[in-house]
Amino acid sequence: MSFAHILPPHYKREVLQWLEDDCPSFDVGGFVVGEKEETALLYCKTDGAVLAGVPFADAIFDHLGVAVTWFFKEGEVIHLPINPDTGKRVSKVVIAEARGKCRHLLLAERTVLNTMSRASGVAGAARKACEIKERANWHGYVAGTRKTTPGFRTVEKYALIVGGAATHRLDLSQMVMLKDNHIWSCGSITKAVQTARQGAGFSMKIEVECQSLDDGLEAAAAGADVVMLDNFTSETIHDVAAAIKREYPHVLIEASGATSRY
Repeated sequence: MSFAHILPPHYKREVLQWLEDDCPSFDVGGFVVGEKEETALLYCKTDGAVLAGVPFADAIFDHLGVAVTWFFKEGEVIHLPINPDTGKRVSKVVIAEARGKCRHLLLAERTVLNTMSRASGVAGAARKACEIKERANWHGYVAGTRKTTPGFRTVEKYALIVGGAATHRLDLSQMVMLKDNHIWSCGSITKAVQTARQGAGFSMKIEVECQSLDDGLEAAAAGADVVMLDNFTSETIHDVAAAIKREYPHVLIEASGATSRY
């Protein structure tokens, strides 16, 4: 299995936009170093980091004619080894070697590092959350949100998958989420769900953000597929979720907000 196979074809166009953003005009630094063949090493400095973002780095290197060899696989947890002489962990480990023209290596450097740092950070956070779920023997999903960095959605949603989490909806066109503003403007949960169903048809799920048990029951009765219990405490959410599932066992319950970090 290759995580890269899930990416849309346009991700390589996004990579070119990042490079253009980083070098919109003259590259004086590249002029200084020229095109002598050089070798660059990519390091990981965090023990337990999850390697993510390799397809994007590969696209950057490929566009610039740089050959790269990876020493870890996408999604692999990287552990810094113990130095036998000191008994302490080493400060960094080589994860890849890139070889090409010096100016091209330097053109790729910051864009590659920024992309992989962000992707690996998201994947690592997702992995930790999923590990907590597994230790608790909970059989639900850990999912991300649509609160992505503008222009970087593909990277961040992809990194969730690498880290073992669910992406939730990718954008406004994938699943309908009716939040408090939709409901206030429409007048009621029932009317909002009924109107949404007209536009969504039978093939798209509808999710409703709910603030109480009554909200959840109304949403389920109106035909919502997913009831989001928003900002409930750990002490109250179980009873509310159970009450909704007793009446509407087919409805999926989602908990959002008021969640501490690990």
